[in-house]
Amino acid sequence: MLPVPVLERAASEMLDYNGSGMSVMEMSHRSAVYEEIIQSAEKSIRKLMNIPDNYKVLFLQGGASTQFAAVPLNLIGRTGKADYVVSGQFSNKAFKEAQRLGFDVKCIASSKDTNFDRIPVVTKDMISPDASYVHVCFNNTIYGTKYNYIPDTGDIPLVADMSSCIISEPVDVSKFAVIYAGAQKNMAPAGVTLVIVRDDLLEYGKPDMPSMLDWKLMAENGSMYNTPPCYAIYIAGLVYEWILGLGGLEKMKEMNEKKAKYLYDYLDSQNYYIAPVVKESRSMMNVTFVTGVDELDKKFPSEAAKAGLVNLKGHRSVGGMRASIYNAMPYEGVVKLVEFMKEFAKNNPKN
Repeated sequence: MLPVPVLERAASEMLDYNGSGMSVMEMSHRSAVYEEIIQSAEKSIRKLMNIPDNYKVLFLQGGASTQFAAVPLNLIGRTGKADYVVSGQFSNKAFKEAQRLGFDVKCIASSKDTNFDRIPVVTKDMISPDASYVHVCFNNTIYGTKYNYIPDTGDIPLVADMSSCIISEPVDVSKFAVIYAGAQKNMAPAGVTLVIVRDDLLEYGKPDMPSMLDWKLMAENGSMYNTPPCYAIYIAGLVYEWILGLGGLEKMKEMNEKKAKYLYDYLDSQNYYIAPVVKESRSMMNVTFVTGVDELDKKFPSEAAKAGLVNLKGHRSVGGMRASIYNAMPYEGVVKLVEFMKEFAKNNPKN
């Protein structure tokens, strides 16, 4: 979901942005009007996340999946090696991509043996002393897990894919060397990927990497080496302004915790639905649950859709149900979901 006030503002500016006589979709990215839009978006995300001055903010293309290749291409030049923590499908894809490129990477921790029902514990002694970086996926959409701590990697740069939890709560950016996130969960429509990278790490890129994956080149060109995803960046800027207007990430966290607590409290209070994630690793953004009966798990999403509750089918790799309660989902939506869950349980007893 996108916030209604953002959609309303975008609608009001669709035909004529700020008296320019054009939609943002139509204007040149080299125009003064658009330069103000992208610069304003960067200023807003810096303020919202309290990004230190020694970090570059990049608005890139290709989704977070493209960064699975860009991360090693830009960073592995430090030592030639890297460590990965595999806590779900996307962190595994990132690990496999680095392997596919022929790099010397190692999985130092994984929760695969328990079907990714928890976040692996990562301690300093597990990390290779000569690793270029340690890569983690901070929130796992498919399995409904999230890091409840920031791994202490010492002097080894920590890289985090935050695609599905970005700007959902405050985060100390200085604890990370790189944060990257696809926009389509919490920030904007699909098309733009946010990369926050510490300045000193821009010197380690592979000299023969594709230009479009080169963070240093993109930073030197203000994210406009080529035509950027202009409209998605514009919407992202409006979303940042919306959260700042609410009171910033502290307020966003308060709202998200309230929603998640209401749903988890219900799941913990009954025995019809099963929440497979261990409590210490539960995600605020993605709540997974099953009935334990395949037929009922298949019936639930279709019945929910009839009640106006959509996109509740779990990922095909795990089945069951998944409620994605991202920033723009109102508390009332979670209340309605719980009401439906109670009604479904009453009308569909297990044999």
